[in-house]
Amino acid sequence: MSTAPTTTTDESPEAVAPAPSRKAALRPLILRLHFYAGILVAPFLLVAALTGFLYAASYQAEKIVYAHELNIPVGDHKLPLSEQVAAARKAHPQGTVSAVRPSPEADATTRVLLSGVPGVGEGHTLAVFVDPYTAKVRGALEQYGSTGALPLRTWIDELHRDLHLGENGRLYSELAASWLWVIAGGGLVLWFTRRRAQRKVRGVSGRRRTLGLHGTVGVWAAAGFFFLSATGLTWSTYAGANIDELRTSLGQATPAVSASVAAGGEHAGHTGMGSGGTTATTTPQDLDKILAAARAEGLGDPVEIVVPADASTAYVVKQIQRSWPEKQDSVAVDPTTGKVTDELRFADYPLLAKLTRWGIDAHSGVLFGLVNQIALMALALCLVLLIVWGYRMWWQRGRASAFGRPIPRGAWQQVPPPILVPLMAAVAVLGYFVPLLGIPLALFVAVDVVLGEIAYRRGKRTHGGQVA
Repeated sequence: MSTAPTTTTDESPEAVAPAPSRKAALRPLILRLHFYAGILVAPFLLVAALTGFLYAASYQAEKIVYAHELNIPVGDHKLPLSEQVAAARKAHPQGTVSAVRPSPEADATTRVLLSGVPGVGEGHTLAVFVDPYTAKVRGALEQYGSTGALPLRTWIDELHRDLHLGENGRLYSELAASWLWVIAGGGLVLWFTRRRAQRKVRGVSGRRRTLGLHGTVGVWAAAGFFFLSATGLTWSTYAGANIDELRTSLGQATPAVSASVAAGGEHAGHTGMGSGGTTATTTPQDLDKILAAARAEGLGDPVEIVVPADASTAYVVKQIQRSWPEKQDSVAVDPTTGKVTDELRFADYPLLAKLTRWGIDAHSGVLFGLVNQIALMALALCLVLLIVWGYRMWWQRGRASAFGRPIPRGAWQQVPPPILVPLMAAVAVLGYFVPLLGIPLALFVAVDVVLGEIAYRRGKRTHGGQVA
């Protein structure tokens, strides 16, 4: 069933026939949601896009800025890992060895990670870079996260994640991720329900041209926006917790290798490497034995050896390759016997755990390397352009002194109850699992209803005065 032609305002709700189709009934509601969500959420999306662009570029910048620490001339023979760790401890005796990342390539340094070092931020470690051929220390830098982010990338990462405001700052990025897919989805519906002649860019000017550019770029980038929104929510504060709880209830949580070993007896003295580099029964030589046991189980580079902190915990050796194909196998090794006590293969992960891992790594720009990072930067630029064009269209909607005229109210009244009621129920359920979508939406509806009632009462009083 066709609808009435659009007016010259171009994006004002279309006139609806007496018996509207579902598409015609929903379009004004989607238009109003897309308009107000875009206006109100766009500043958060703009910050997320700009900082995300910087983060995607930070991988290559990190390689240039920290080339001295990361790279070394290729030698003839790599020294035992124990000698490399001993050299790192001699140069930096403070703190405790928490993990070691052996040189993964011929021209790469070994990273010895120290925790509890004065001046190093909470949740961060001090990475000491050692030449595996000479045991010479090349430098030390603060490191954060499982991808081994160094200071430059860490700073940009925290800017993108929480604007350096801590946990409260994370609400901005979760709000952006919660609404990105809604705005993108609404834009798709509006674009494909428009008449084909109204979608063209060539031969038109003014607001029609801005709309054409906005819609065309939005359609091409929509799939990427959906992906960024979904993957961004997986490790957000509130929605991420709900997603983790749902995955756990479905038996799809990310598994972890068991690092437990029998306490007492010959293991009683095993407490890890402290500030002196050794304890009663644990020496740096254990690392060579541990690494050899992991190699025998097929764990190739790059790997990280996690040093246990107490007598009931084994060493854990885990692969840390996040690029495709991912290497995420891990084993636990008893340092006394050198035997593997448990193993976990990435191939055995539940499906949702694998999808989560791949999604996060693609969102972070590491899954497909440079190509991944360029794609993320392109998406970020598209989002910036769409926001600029969106605000420009808002400006162009104004007439005379009316800046950015809003979309008229009452769109929901055009939606038939058989569609409206299930739609409201679905929004309520979704809002529960994604609270930074549900709460702002509820507030918007409440404010909109109040403003509508105020306008109605003012109009009624004015009308009554004229009659009198």
